[in-house]
Amino acid sequence: MPIAKEPTLTLNPGAAKGPSVAAGGTWQVHALAQGKTMATITALIKTLKADNIKWDLTAIDSMDHIGAQLLWNAWGKTRPANLQLAPGQEEFFNRLETTGKLELPRARAQRLTWVMKLGFAMLLFFQHLAAFVRLIGQVTLDLGRFLRAPMRGPWKEISANIFHAGFQALGITALVGFLIGVVFSYLSAQQLRNFGGDIFLVNLLGMSIIRELGPLLAAILVAGRSGSSITAQLGVMRVTEELDAMLVMGISHGFRLIMPKVLALAIAMPLLVIWTDTIALLGGMVSAKVELNLSPQYFALKLPEAVPLANYMIGLGKGTVFGILIALVSCHFGLRIKPNTESLGRGTTTSVVTAITAVILADAVFAILFSGVGF
Repeated sequence: MPIAKEPTLTLNPGAAKGPSVAAGGTWQVHALAQGKTMATITALIKTLKADNIKWDLTAIDSMDHIGAQLLWNAWGKTRPANLQLAPGQEEFFNRLETTGKLELPRARAQRLTWVMKLGFAMLLFFQHLAAFVRLIGQVTLDLGRFLRAPMRGPWKEISANIFHAGFQALGITALVGFLIGVVFSYLSAQQLRNFGGDIFLVNLLGMSIIRELGPLLAAILVAGRSGSSITAQLGVMRVTEELDAMLVMGISHGFRLIMPKVLALAIAMPLLVIWTDTIALLGGMVSAKVELNLSPQYFALKLPEAVPLANYMIGLGKGTVFGILIALVSCHFGLRIKPNTESLGRGTTTSVVTAITAVILADAVFAILFSGVGF
């Protein structure tokens, strides 16, 4: 194989028609890649900026598109006015010149883009709504089947879900409830002290925690803890094709997976509300003793008078509704997860956010309804 000649550039400043540059050697990639040849030639060409320079490339032994591109870039991607080429070189520079003139088609401006996005969002919303309504109907049918033959019901699944969603959540709900009670009682005591209404702290603390904060706090914690667990469990079963295997074996998803979770949260949530209310009131009692010197005995005696029994029932009813709502939302998004890990993560996040939002909206609806009937 013949050894490639090194690419050369010869400057002749005293030519009759002005300065000229003659190129020779091999202008191919294997020759240009030797050492610092490419960088040296590029720097040399950029120093030759005079418009009247004549470029003579006829002495080049061989050239490929890399060599032509090197010269083209050094010329500023424009053909010099005085350029002499060999017959085989014309094609390279014609192609480079044509390519430089090409323009990518501009994206057409969509004037109604926001309308399309709004339409897609509405379509997605109604798709989720239709699927959610179907899920509620399926759970209702499965519950009727369970009530007709309770001995054949999924008692193990129900008890396991009560344990996971209820008993294992006692620690976090107690900690957060106690801290909320302390903080709320401390801030309320500071304001009541200014007006001499220290004794009304029990009324304020009892009504707000038992009727609003207790159920809402327990629901938010359960939505973040158990709701994400339910969605992730169903999503993993979708990824591992366990749901498809259950269908092949004739096992109903709703009866064995969805209904037990709904019943478990409907049972566990009121109990968690009672637990959270109790711990939060204990925290408020401690703070009231420190800030206002209200004795625990006075707090315990005053609380039944300050908070009517109807408010306890409202709080427990909210807990049941919140539990059912969290279970349905979590199962809905869990069943819609596609068999890939990215969809699993996105679906779990969406499930938690939607469940918390639904709980807050439901609490607002309860507040409006009960205020309208005098509670």
